[in-house]
Amino acid sequence: MLELDLSADIQALRTTFTNIREVVDVDALRAEVAGLEDRAADPGLWNDTDNAQKVTSALSHRKSTLAKVERIDQRLDDLEVMVELANEMDDEDAAEESRRELRDLEKIIGELEVQTLLDGEYDARPAVITIRAGAGGVDAADFAEMLLRMYLRWAEQHGYKATVMDTSYAEEAGIKSATFEIDAPYAFGTLSVEAGTHRLVRMSPFGAAGKRQTSFAAVEVIPLMEEAQEVDVPENDIRVDVFRSSGPGGQSVNTTDSAVRITHLPTGIVVSMQNEKSQIQNRAAAMRVLQSRLLLLQKEEEAAKKKELAGTITASWGDQMRSYVLAPYQMVKDLRTEHEVGTPSAVFDGDIDGFINAGIRWRKRKTED
Repeated sequence: MLELDLSADIQALRTTFTNIREVVDVDALRAEVAGLEDRAADPGLWNDTDNAQKVTSALSHRKSTLAKVERIDQRLDDLEVMVELANEMDDEDAAEESRRELRDLEKIIGELEVQTLLDGEYDARPAVITIRAGAGGVDAADFAEMLLRMYLRWAEQHGYKATVMDTSYAEEAGIKSATFEIDAPYAFGTLSVEAGTHRLVRMSPFGAAGKRQTSFAAVEVIPLMEEAQEVDVPENDIRVDVFRSSGPGGQSVNTTDSAVRITHLPTGIVVSMQNEKSQIQNRAAAMRVLQSRLLLLQKEEEAAKKKELAGTITASWGDQMRSYVLAPYQMVKDLRTEHEVGTPSAVFDGDIDGFINAGIRWRKRKTED
């Protein structure tokens, strides 16, 4: 006789979910969705394309969150019925389906719970990620491209919009650097824990056979600001260069000088854009990223000054925050959270939610200490 009892697990999920609903404030979220729907229905909305895109993007994000929250309530109710029916029919297949549904709900509610921890000033903003090859020669360039694919696959699996804004290809293989934007709810808050130095250990496909190679890549994550108003950038503080977009191996993929490189002279920050078709669009995109970086730099300098005045100057992130080991054994380990898995291939295919969630919880604990 089947005796499936998931009541304690379901009750624990209900308790967690009740806390999440209070933080999310479902009634306020519904009101926000209704307001955005009214704005989206305005016939004159698309007279201002930029504003229209912001409204429709915000509406999509809010509706997605609301739908997820509303579905969970129903799924918890349905799960209790599934368990009851499985016991009544003495059906092991139905019992296994109930267990799978429980695991799925635990994952979804866990992700929502992590999102409630994202309460930083810019956490809700889209994210701009830059990956740069570090020490390690060709292997480092190849590793940088592996990381780029990893994040793009992660975005694809979640249904998030990802746009590659600029890529600098290495001569032999891989990339020197790449910059891309992920437009999703709480993209910056979610992905900011990925910032730091990543290390790869493997048998190099480019070097002598039988030798392990260690290579490094740096990941930078900044919030993308809505407008260019947060940081004033005088024209005489920048140098603008235009050039033709290029593809792998340096081949030209554009017959006009539409790509733009902006150098901020006081700080040396360089931003390149070649994703858009026109020079004007690339310049506008580059300025937004430059201003986002300058704003983040300003915040970091303010925080560093406060730490200095308080007499504590300790970095929050080590030089190496995660190791990807492919030889002599298989493992990916985050050195801050101790979260690790033995499936590097799945990680490089975008399965990084475990690392991200552990990182967000770790960061929250650090700020509360």
